[in-house]
Amino acid sequence: MADRLLVTRRLPEAVERRAAAQYDALLNEGDVKLTSAELVERSRGAAAILCAPGDRLDAATVAALDASVKVVGTFSVGFDHVDAKALEARGIALVNTPDVLSVATAEITMLLLLAAARRAGEGERLLRAGLWTGWTPTQLIGRQVSGLRLGIYGMGSIGREVAAMARGFGMAVHYRNRRRLPAEMEAGAIYHESEDEFLGVCDVLSLNAPATPETTKWLNAARIEMLPEGAIVVNAARGALVDDEALIAALRSGRVSAAGLDVYDGEPKVHPGYLALENAVLLPHLGSATRTARDAMGHLALDGIAGVLAGERPANRVV
Repeated sequence: MADRLLVTRRLPEAVERRAAAQYDALLNEGDVKLTSAELVERSRGAAAILCAPGDRLDAATVAALDASVKVVGTFSVGFDHVDAKALEARGIALVNTPDVLSVATAEITMLLLLAAARRAGEGERLLRAGLWTGWTPTQLIGRQVSGLRLGIYGMGSIGREVAAMARGFGMAVHYRNRRRLPAEMEAGAIYHESEDEFLGVCDVLSLNAPATPETTKWLNAARIEMLPEGAIVVNAARGALVDDEALIAALRSGRVSAAGLDVYDGEPKVHPGYLALENAVLLPHLGSATRTARDAMGHLALDGIAGVLAGERPANRVV
């Protein structure tokens, strides 16, 4: 008899088809978000769970999981919604989906960067409201990104894809990372040892780091003050990296000229302070939302689950 697999959210058709072929799959055809209690109840007798970022597998939820559960796969690279230590303590493996969504997320980063710099959100709202009266020489003047210095905080696979795309727009790439990359991976990007030196050159700051205790609210008021006057901030990584009150205050004052955000602390809730800001471009977490990326994510998660259940240690195993 096939192992039982609980799939907590609706996934791309090809991924669900494979899950149903390989497992006794419990699919969420209505795509209704499960409560922790519902997730625990539906996972009884399951060997594996395939969850998504909206699912909170905190310590209490993990403690309540059935002894049958051997592995949890998350349909994401980040796993801050899962208590990995609690899983490890119970001997439950965790697999994720690294690398396969890097290009798609980098594209969204560049979209946010360009839209924020060129005031695209303001322009679209003006047009849709029927308020555009025609071209004028001084209307919605933004910033040309070519020649600007892009600072990337977190030079992992997504950060490196952003760097490659930014070079195509004639941007100079600087970065801050836990450690310096080999020269061939830097591809000419300039590494900075100190935060103040790094932030001081960021005409545009792109946040591409994971959410960890060390990076939570990393972009705070003190670090914003280190940015050049009128810098642009882009975040397509995790909302927890930003101190919302500090960024909103900087956007209101013009200390930060614009921001492009695809992720939010506590999403789907969005800090209401952003909503009234004309200089904030806001997207609903679209980073990996391409057919290519989402299919690849699902297949990689299923590969990892299958590997664990077969007694192997797949490359995408986290714990």
